[in-house]
Amino acid sequence: MTDIKIGHYKSNFNLIFQAQTFPVSWQDSRDMRRRFFVERFEAQRARMEGEAAHHLGRVLRAQPGQVYELSDGERVWLGRVEVVGRDVVEFALVEELPVHQPSLDSTLLLAVVKFDAFEWALEKATELGVTRIVPLAAARSEKALLVAAAKRAERWKKILLEASQQSRRVSVPLLEPLAKPEAAFASKVDALCVLLSEAPEARPLRLVLAGQQRKVAVLAIGPEGGWTDAEFVAARDAQFREASLGKLILRTETAVIAALASLNFALSKDA
Repeated sequence: MTDIKIGHYKSNFNLIFQAQTFPVSWQDSRDMRRRFFVERFEAQRARMEGEAAHHLGRVLRAQPGQVYELSDGERVWLGRVEVVGRDVVEFALVEELPVHQPSLDSTLLLAVVKFDAFEWALEKATELGVTRIVPLAAARSEKALLVAAAKRAERWKKILLEASQQSRRVSVPLLEPLAKPEAAFASKVDALCVLLSEAPEARPLRLVLAGQQRKVAVLAIGPEGGWTDAEFVAARDAQFREASLGKLILRTETAVIAALASLNFALSKDA
């Protein structure tokens, strides 16, 4: 039987384990850091309160000395945890980080659909860099959903906040109040305005976007029942261009991802 030198292998294992778990500096671990939003930076300090602080302190078990990225919506700093309380976390600001502002200002006009799909679309639109979102009370949106939509606004803002933190955005998208499509169409000027359409005469989105250089874009996506004739007329009067995503019929949340990714690819310098 071959002798096995247990002590030798144990020593080597310990060396390997120590090398793998050796702490890295914040300069070397930027890809691993989490980002959170705070109200403001003041005198080289930042303070997080309420539900966000409770989540960081009690759920994620933040400890003094840990470093996170913090954003006030305009600037980003490295913040070192100084105090962890029941509903407050205080940070000392360590280093200001370069800020990346997206080159494309995009607005999503999104008809209200079933809330699980609508909220999933909000999350993905945030990850894709949309600047603002306007929920639409389209004619073919379910009336019960429209009645309940006002009560969901705070939940939707929380979804936008969490998705912004996860994707490490500098700012959270603006969620505008529920609006009628006609009013939302008319208010969007000086932008490339695109309305997704299932009409046979609608041009493919790639052709609508080909050669465009605009840095402000508005994308309108209708409900599962589609736009009404009156909504099409209102969009055309507001200079919206009808575009198709192909022959297949996509769910609303799928259309959001496909269309926003196409806009980013065609118009954004960041894509």
